[in-house]
Amino acid sequence: MKKNLIFIGMPAVGKSTVGIVVAKRLGMRFLDTDLLIQEQEKKLLREIIAEVGEEGFLKIENQVNASVEAENSVISPGGSVIYCKEAMEHYKKIGTVVYLKASYQTIKRRIRSPKKRGVVLREGQTFQELYNERVPYFEKYADITVCEDGCRIEETIENVINAVKKYRKRGRMRKKLDKRSNFQLK
Repeated sequence: MKKNLIFIGMPAVGKSTVGIVVAKRLGMRFLDTDLLIQEQEKKLLREIIAEVGEEGFLKIENQVNASVEAENSVISPGGSVIYCKEAMEHYKKIGTVVYLKASYQTIKRRIRSPKKRGVVLREGQTFQELYNERVPYFEKYADITVCEDGCRIEETIENVINAVKKYRKRGRMRKKLDKRSNFQLK
């Protein structure tokens, strides 16, 4: 069974904050891949982006995320990991992808300055346009979606834990059915 949980979503949805608490509550490790990138490159993310640009950063992000070896871990990659095909294929193989979903209004309230937050915007791109561009990717890769709108952090944590338990239980039920029959459920 896929033991890892990989959190995806826009900046400020709580991938790290929620991830750390979920990891503690479920007895898992926590891994922030932005920190792995900084460690590998020996620079801050914003310094890497300033040096190699968005495309260069995505190559580094893809390489680091595609090579993560973890078990029983909550993994929090950066929001742009969804542009990294190999990384996302790797995550789908080693874990369950949890999309922490929040409306644009919720995220905008949480992030005053996207640039200071390290959000990479292309020349002339607005934060709203970035949000609209990323949502279909998040939806495409998600095994579980947890909406945070109107939730306090404690509620989001509970919702994630309940959704993961329900998802895993459904997975165990499918395996039992598959063993007893000649067909598979998707």
